[in-house]
Amino acid sequence: MATSMEMTFPGGVAVEAHFDGTTVRTDQSVLHGGGGTAPTPFDLFLASLGTCTGFYTLRFCQERQIPTDGMTLSMTWERNPATKLITNIRIQISLPSGFPEKYRTAVVRAAEQCAVKQHLQEAPAIEVVAI
Repeated sequence: MATSMEMTFPGGVAVEAHFDGTTVRTDQSVLHGGGGTAPTPFDLFLASLGTCTGFYTLRFCQERQIPTDGMTLSMTWERNPATKLITNIRIQISLPSGFPEKYRTAVVRAAEQCAVKQHLQEAPAIEVVAI
């Protein structure tokens, strides 16, 4: 895991983060003066929460040999109209057909172990639900 990152500026308003031999590119939307060639930094922030939660959900199922075909996660958020800051994030796990009922609560607990979520606990409220 990276302990540092280097940011570079490849042109326009794009910014790249370099760490552990990986490059993550960001850009702004055309509407905001960018080229629209990559996700915005804020989109990556949200995606990091969603994919981290997805990883913990996936590993929970893999460790118990629970099939994940058809399982998805979706994330929605609400903003404060005055500050434009996110006030609530809801991650919904759509469990596949045949998912064992006895693991429904446990898979939510596993998803809530996401390291990104743990680092944000003091900021936006994050709600994880299984349906």
